[in-house]
Amino acid sequence: MIIHPKTYTVESVTAGHPDKVCDQVSDAVLDACLLEDPMSRVAVESFGGHGKFVVGGEVTTRAKIDPAAIAAEVYRRVGYADPLEITVNLVHQSPDIAQGVDTGGAGDQGIMYGYATDETPEFLPDPLVRVHALARRLAELRETGVCPWLGPDGKTQVTVVDGKIAAVLVSAQHAPGTDQKIIAAELRKRLIAPTIGDLQGIEVLVNPTGNFEIGGFAADTGLTGRKIMVDTYGGLAPHGGGCFSGKDATKVDRSAAYMARFAAKNIVANGLAKRCLVSVAYAIGRAEPLMVHALNEREESLDDLVKKHFDFRPRAIIERLDLRRPIYQQTAAYGHFGRPGFPWEKVERLG
Repeated sequence: MIIHPKTYTVESVTAGHPDKVCDQVSDAVLDACLLEDPMSRVAVESFGGHGKFVVGGEVTTRAKIDPAAIAAEVYRRVGYADPLEITVNLVHQSPDIAQGVDTGGAGDQGIMYGYATDETPEFLPDPLVRVHALARRLAELRETGVCPWLGPDGKTQVTVVDGKIAAVLVSAQHAPGTDQKIIAAELRKRLIAPTIGDLQGIEVLVNPTGNFEIGGFAADTGLTGRKIMVDTYGGLAPHGGGCFSGKDATKVDRSAAYMARFAAKNIVANGLAKRCLVSVAYAIGRAEPLMVHALNEREESLDDLVKKHFDFRPRAIIERLDLRRPIYQQTAAYGHFGRPGFPWEKVERLG
């Protein structure tokens, strides 16, 4: 079923949001492993809050890495300077899992989805594109010094009613003592209006609690994989059972979701559907998917078309999309889809 409601809300967060800091650390560790050893097996989770940070999981690699230094650099780069006590607990991948992956099988079981729509050049729903643009621009206003009172943490939200944007919400961390009227006026002028357009009839909310001085790990905890709707389709299409960040491409939670997006986007880009939802399911250790299914906007099956043009065996996905490269940290904020430069976003002619 393709979900396309008239009334819905989508959200995004900045790279300084605690959950996104954890995603970026997990993917930075993955990239560091792949840079030295493209055959690395990586499943890294990160957890942080209130001065403490943990990097844990399973890694099998020839790479020599320093996960604590990687975590500290990500933390500094997104804009934080307060002390962070970092603990690392990484072990080798279970041989029970490895025996199936070594022969080309899936690194996990589960179901993954990919979605595309023709309503924007990004092949994503327009409000989802806009809410990510709000979050990116919010971070840029801080990084470029245009709004020097902004902090690294922030969230954006867009509500659609009867197909039109009805409300925009921005929660922006800021320096102590900054006048909320100045914050609201500046963000309305420099962020919201340029991204959304005409704001007549749209409710605009900026920092509705009144203050957002304490942010990041000082205010909240973060965890890898806790922003999966931000990472994918904003809840407007299904999400499978797992997150993406910190996992190498043998984990079909990630690679098959990328392939499903690649298939859905190319079907729409080739004019074969206006909207497309692709779903695929796996058994751990088995190469052939248990299911490959696709629907267009009329709920008509596109199964044969998808199976003809796209091979969903894990090794085939890795080879077609060239997924053993260190390209993942850049995916870990502002969504994995609809952004140029990623191999699953390429458009190919389907002959």
